[in-house]
Amino acid sequence: MTYRAPVRDMAFILNDVAGLSELAGKGDFAELSPDLVEAVLEEGAKLAGDVLAPLNRSGDEEGARLEKGEGVKTPKGFAEAYKKWVEGGWGSLAATPDYGGQGLPGALAVAMQEMWNASNLSFGLCPILSQGAIEALTAHGASELREKYLPHLISGQWTGTMNLTEPQAGSDLNALKAKAVPQEDGSYLVTGTKIFITYGDHDMAENIVHLVLARLPDAPAGTKGISLFLVPKFLVKEDGSLGERNDAYCIGLEEKLGIHGSPTCVMSFGENGGARGWLIGEENKGLACMFTMMNNARLLVGTQGVAIAEAAYQHALAYAQDRKQGRPPKGVPGAENVPADEMAPIIMLPDVRRMLMSMKSLTEACRSICYATGVALDHAHHGGSDEEKAKGRARADLLTPIAKAFSTDAAVEVASTGIQIHGGMGFVEETGAAQFYRDARILPIYEGTNGIQAIDLVGRKLPLGNGEVVKDFIAEMRETAEEARKSNRPDLSGMGEGLEEGIAVLEEATAYIMEKLKAAPADAMAGATPYLRLFGLVAGGHFLTRGALKASALPEDDSFAKSRLATGAFYAGSILSGAAGLKGAVMGGAAPLYTLDADALAG
Repeated sequence: MTYRAPVRDMAFILNDVAGLSELAGKGDFAELSPDLVEAVLEEGAKLAGDVLAPLNRSGDEEGARLEKGEGVKTPKGFAEAYKKWVEGGWGSLAATPDYGGQGLPGALAVAMQEMWNASNLSFGLCPILSQGAIEALTAHGASELREKYLPHLISGQWTGTMNLTEPQAGSDLNALKAKAVPQEDGSYLVTGTKIFITYGDHDMAENIVHLVLARLPDAPAGTKGISLFLVPKFLVKEDGSLGERNDAYCIGLEEKLGIHGSPTCVMSFGENGGARGWLIGEENKGLACMFTMMNNARLLVGTQGVAIAEAAYQHALAYAQDRKQGRPPKGVPGAENVPADEMAPIIMLPDVRRMLMSMKSLTEACRSICYATGVALDHAHHGGSDEEKAKGRARADLLTPIAKAFSTDAAVEVASTGIQIHGGMGFVEETGAAQFYRDARILPIYEGTNGIQAIDLVGRKLPLGNGEVVKDFIAEMRETAEEARKSNRPDLSGMGEGLEEGIAVLEEATAYIMEKLKAAPADAMAGATPYLRLFGLVAGGHFLTRGALKASALPEDDSFAKSRLATGAFYAGSILSGAAGLKGAVMGGAAPLYTLDADALAG
């Protein structure tokens, strides 16, 4: 499969739409410039397009495998590609220089994650899990653990995992049973079984650092009694070299709908006496530590949604340009140049063009939301004042569930549309279009299902600052709409008017949700998922309109400017216009939910 990262689009959204340029040349990013951002993107695009993308199809066909006595083997070429990824220093991009990182913005690392996952989602999952482990260990690990493990994780020499789920404990961790028994030397013996562990074992790195949720013997019941432990595949000696094998093994691989190249492991800890681990953070405070990891992962899973959407779009676009079928109707530009005895490329057909523009505009809207979330996190970590940091944190908290859920739902939609463009050939594996859909389908499920993201948005994020955080963001979107509406350009004015209409619906729905949270929480939760979709549609319109405003300053014959303006106009007229239809689902969807009992549902 071929993939070429849209570097100019990515750099433009990072710097001019998401606002990374506001941090350039200041504080921790004194050496950062838009030119540096684009140079990093260009270099990463070479690895993604030339090394990772060619392994996507073969990795899907071969899959990961568990070999007796040897552990998990990744598909041919993955280990060599990972070595090149490590040699390029890509794992250290945004990590702290204290442990060997480059100290570049997290938003830039988000953009790079898009490349790795667009070119090869199965491969790109491994760095995402490692990044989450780095975040959790940096924030909560004792100094001796940080010094022993972080340099190797940051370099990519070692990889990380997240071990939450058990056969009886999925989204509800109250039922978690894994145990950790304290030892005299300060370590713990961890026992239990974990499932759905991405890259729980593999042959790409020399060590794997498992972050495992477990209970101490005297722990309180429920989530208040969960602690987090670092459990390495190989024990690490005092001098930093690897020692004996720890009692942590993959005992099975899941057979999945997609992401075949990524090993999804059943992990057994302590079958031979106990896996040695070390506490991260405080006893019984493991869930708070794990959420540091999960919040990072949720943004990156949203970025995976952008990645798959982009890859599916590029694949469908190439097919539509090559496939000839039928005749274009009168009025289609270029139709008069198609000889009477020849068929035209299907990209000339209005409905195919509509599908392509839907794919393109949704992808760019989601990219903007994810990058803006990354920039907000950079403000939270590197802002010049406490006020700026607090504002960045609040914005990131608000946008994270939207970035995760809206972008991953869009990925499934875009990948499905890509199959539709291929017609019957999309339904067979030969063209490769089906793989994007199969791979995309996990994204709305893992790292907190999209229903959980909607509940998080409604129940936790809207009330932030007594509702002021969401009000501030809506006010910002309204400023964008007003600027576009007051322009002298009909296309921008139309975007502004469409955005204003979407904002009005969002404000009304937000007021309803906030009221119901107090008076009838079940009604608020019933409308949570369509509310998140509504919020994502409007936020996407805001960022695309902002991008169109920026692009309008470029020369009129600039093809990039034309693309930004056309994409924004299409989104406003054909995608954002769907916001009004969601109001009923948000505000009136609760009434029929429990009208039917189980027998009636079955009938």
